[in-house]
Amino acid sequence: MRAICLVGIGKIAVDQHVPAIVASPDWMLAATVSRAGAVDGVPAYTDFALMLAERPDIDTVSLCLPPVPRYDYAAAAIAAGRHVMLEKPPGATLAEVQALARMAQDAGVTLYTTWHSRMARGVAPAKAWLADKIVTAAHITWKEDVRRWHPGQDWVFAPGGMGVFDPGSNALSIMTEILPQPVHLRHADLYFPASRDTPIAAELTWTGNVTGSFDWRQTGPQSWDITVDTIDGTLALHDGGARLVIGGKDIESGPDREYPALYDRMAELVKTAASEVDITPMIHVADALTLGKRHMVDPFDF
Repeated sequence: MRAICLVGIGKIAVDQHVPAIVASPDWMLAATVSRAGAVDGVPAYTDFALMLAERPDIDTVSLCLPPVPRYDYAAAAIAAGRHVMLEKPPGATLAEVQALARMAQDAGVTLYTTWHSRMARGVAPAKAWLADKIVTAAHITWKEDVRRWHPGQDWVFAPGGMGVFDPGSNALSIMTEILPQPVHLRHADLYFPASRDTPIAAELTWTGNVTGSFDWRQTGPQSWDITVDTIDGTLALHDGGARLVIGGKDIESGPDREYPALYDRMAELVKTAASEVDITPMIHVADALTLGKRHMVDPFDF
């Protein structure tokens, strides 16, 4: 087993990363770094540089921080010769992720930009089914309740937090994985709450008759759906990719193993001295923020 340090002990770390690491045959959670959070029985640091200095036995770092501070932590870890795993989205900007990729290559360490929704059970078979199909249209519906999934986390509405594109990038990671031909953005309407710096909702239009509706204001049942129309029938991914339906027939569904699969993949990359850096979903976010027409909506508070 390899020793790993988890940095940023917030909701996603507690709900997903910690259970995945603890259950993995490849990893041992050897330390955490966080301003306030901790994991019972695991050495806890508040100073990342001190952890790097005191724990040469830890060769891998998993960063669960918000996107804006993540670059500095990743750069420090790479400079210290550690392998780095990045929670999605992998950074606040495209350029900084590209810079980290160059640093990792020069240092001979692994860098893995994770996109957990691609590991959902229905995604791989959806990609396989669509590989030889002619797509006539596709639509993303990604609507959830920010108060439920990011309670009190104001950073999501600060510059670099990406707003609704923080969860929306999950949909974009699936879209870019399964469509047999790439698409690019043509139009975007972005809805900003008064006094907030990132959008709470968005309507996007791509080439190829592909559209998307994203909203962080949905209460009750949550919507994480993608439909793809082809000349051979319609494919639908529901529940964030966990359930695959083709032609109205359930094809694949099952329990969530997204984060365990990420740590399985990280173990493979480290063993083979490889990196996996994909910024494709982030390109669509950047394009939306570049092309987007800004609309003001009601103020939002947690």
